[in-house]
Amino acid sequence: MAEPLWKLDATSLATLIQTGQVSAREAVQAHLDRLRAVNPAINAVVLTLEDQALAEADRADRARLAGERLGPLHGLPVTTKINTDQAGCPTDNGLAIFRNLIAAEDSPVVGSLRRAGAIVIGRTNAPAFSMRAMTDNALHGRTLNPWNPAFTCGGSSGGAGAALAAGIGVIAQGNDIGGSIRWPAYCNGVAGLRPSPGRVASFNGTATVSRRMSGQLMAVNGPMARSVRDIRLALSVMAARDPRDPLWTPAPLEGEPLPRPVRAALVTAPAGIEVDPAVVAAVRRAGTALAAAGYQVEEVAPPQLARAAELWHPIGLSDLNLTLRPAVKDAGDPGIEAFVNAWFELRGGYDLEDYLSALAERDTLIRLWGLFMETYPVIVMPSCAEVAVPVGVDTDGIAGAARMLNALQFQLTLPVLGLPGLAVPVEPLRGLPMGVQVVSRRYREDICLAAGEVIEAHAGIATPVEPGVS
Repeated sequence: MAEPLWKLDATSLATLIQTGQVSAREAVQAHLDRLRAVNPAINAVVLTLEDQALAEADRADRARLAGERLGPLHGLPVTTKINTDQAGCPTDNGLAIFRNLIAAEDSPVVGSLRRAGAIVIGRTNAPAFSMRAMTDNALHGRTLNPWNPAFTCGGSSGGAGAALAAGIGVIAQGNDIGGSIRWPAYCNGVAGLRPSPGRVASFNGTATVSRRMSGQLMAVNGPMARSVRDIRLALSVMAARDPRDPLWTPAPLEGEPLPRPVRAALVTAPAGIEVDPAVVAAVRRAGTALAAAGYQVEEVAPPQLARAAELWHPIGLSDLNLTLRPAVKDAGDPGIEAFVNAWFELRGGYDLEDYLSALAERDTLIRLWGLFMETYPVIVMPSCAEVAVPVGVDTDGIAGAARMLNALQFQLTLPVLGLPGLAVPVEPLRGLPMGVQVVSRRYREDICLAAGEVIEAHAGIATPVEPGVS
């Protein structure tokens, strides 16, 4: 092979396995070897499933030799997140009190990956309760950004993003209620898709309480990968029906073709949000790529973007005040306790009237954005107001938490509006990854992916990287 197997994307590796040029065992072993080589430096995978993965790889090879029908992810090494049920593994969510909470069955998203032939080689790290924009917890420790450990790898799917960026696995499962797929994808220079709510079925049998309204409205599972075509491949598998999720929606993966030329809005000067000029330049570079491909590109912001982000707090924090806030007191995790306390001091204190008013206003904003996207079905916006955020900012008192929340405004907007968003990298800047978000209409992930592939083709793919080496 001209390239080590761990450097290939999922689509390329799948072709080699299905045509018999590479065995599933060789593919899995190459990624386990890569994990062993680089994971000690970044702590992205906190549970390695080597024996199980190799046994599954051998079964996959026997199946191919026997002429059995192969799934689209046959033999591909993937990772899953520690807050998502996988049979026989702890769903610890970064908490010592859950270290022995062993799942009896796969969650829908993990089950869909495995039924398609994927082989889970490890479980990736997340912050305690999966509710920080940094990946660090008292149980497993901090995950480091493989590009530069001084800057955050993001959260809560930070382990997933760092593992991919370092060449561990070809697809990673993540989830997102406030940016937890798109934010670590940005931080680690990989692609990540927040699907529309209901697109990917969700259920954890280990959960002891039902989903609160904020989770029903805003929380999704989705794929992360090093290429946009791999995101497309993973989504086609993850979107399978599962009767355990009553909110699963049987929407087609491909919608009607858009009228040409497709109009794309570039968000370069959003009212009420201060954005680093380098971030604006990244959005414009993405726009240049789209224009070269025939898109009609204009610099225009969708309505009330900052207000949409602000609505996350009365909706999300009202629920978290009943669940997360009491739990952090006994969690034994200073990081999550410091951030949550500062977060509630900055944005908490909502009553029932505030909560219901926010839900009503959300409906108005969804309509306004829907009308905007009748004209501009593609929106390209920043992932972060800053180029990169230093590690630990969110626990640096009130000022640090405020800086973190300000940086994440572009992440919070999409969960409130229930829209799909694709994080796609652009050219790195001074040794740090850069990227943008591509947004489109609900259940039109295909529009996001098409535009993302154009941006990716223009920028190139910079991962995997060697930890600490840009």
